[in-house]
Amino acid sequence: MVKRLVSIVLLLLAAVLLYLLFWPVPISPAAWSPATAPPLSGDYEKNSRLANVQRLSLGAGFAPEDVAIDSESRIYAGLDDGRIMRLQADGTRPEVFANTQGRPLGMKFDSHGNLVLADANKGLLSISRDGSIIVLSTQADGVAFACTNDLDIAADGTIYFTDASSKFHLSTYKADILEHQPNGRLLIYEPTTKTTRVVLRDLRFANGVAISPDQTFVLVSETERYRLHRVWLNGPKQGQSDIFIDNLPGFPDGFSSNGKDKFWLALVTPRDATFDKLLPHPFLRKIVYRLPAFLQPAPKRYSFALGLDPNGRVVENLQDGSPQCYAQIANVVEHQGFLYFGSIGESALGRFALR
Repeated sequence: MVKRLVSIVLLLLAAVLLYLLFWPVPISPAAWSPATAPPLSGDYEKNSRLANVQRLSLGAGFAPEDVAIDSESRIYAGLDDGRIMRLQADGTRPEVFANTQGRPLGMKFDSHGNLVLADANKGLLSISRDGSIIVLSTQADGVAFACTNDLDIAADGTIYFTDASSKFHLSTYKADILEHQPNGRLLIYEPTTKTTRVVLRDLRFANGVAISPDQTFVLVSETERYRLHRVWLNGPKQGQSDIFIDNLPGFPDGFSSNGKDKFWLALVTPRDATFDKLLPHPFLRKIVYRLPAFLQPAPKRYSFALGLDPNGRVVENLQDGSPQCYAQIANVVEHQGFLYFGSIGESALGRFALR
């Protein structure tokens, strides 16, 4: 009887081993060796400045990824069930403004009062004041969007937005992170011609977007490579791209310009040393993909946001690592002396007084 039990256990272990080593997976990982993560010192010194973030209730719902504020200072956020919630200017009285039946992520109001929205499942949308929804774009160069992510709107109405991955949907975003292939794009939508074209290709999880106040460049975060790209829109470098800031201490997500002298960048979670060590080893990442979800890498509970000047220098460092922190900040918007935070780990919006 004992020998039989031992044989069964050995067979089960062999089956598990074969599964972890050889079961087919939908990812084709690429090797990449990241620079050593910068320590949380100097510009990134640990602190608890975000310990007093106020939570603004949205009612029932989860993961308000981004924040938009209209001309009446009312506050908007999209939830993971497709609803877009609206709060009054004082952060009270949540109500449903619209429902995309998808997954609303980045959002911003245009000059006509329409809420332009990157919906991970539905594409680039425009929502009128009465909640009516128009689809603006779902593909570029014959390649459909799989994870429309974030956007910003130029002074002339041109919309810059990202498709984080043309291969994996938001529900399987970990697959894209483990694959680490250039599946993302920065795109432009021209409202006058209703056309979409690619501005920057081959990004590893293209995420946040922000245009400089002087309209000379647009920034896009490349989450999987811990950096922000800059694409020049005007001047002698027009059409060229370079790196705005590199080797960040966390995974860059959404960000925005305050319209004056600062970009506010959300780091959704700090870098993970174990994950960085996996990146040069595609075969090991396939094994990780086969593991149960609870054993795979996941964002940590941590608050992290940076203020960057127009040259990419860190001028503000906001953190909180306490258990009760407003965790996994996904976007930051400045308005009338406050920062408003979206999150993929909270059910409420965050509000933080700058001074």
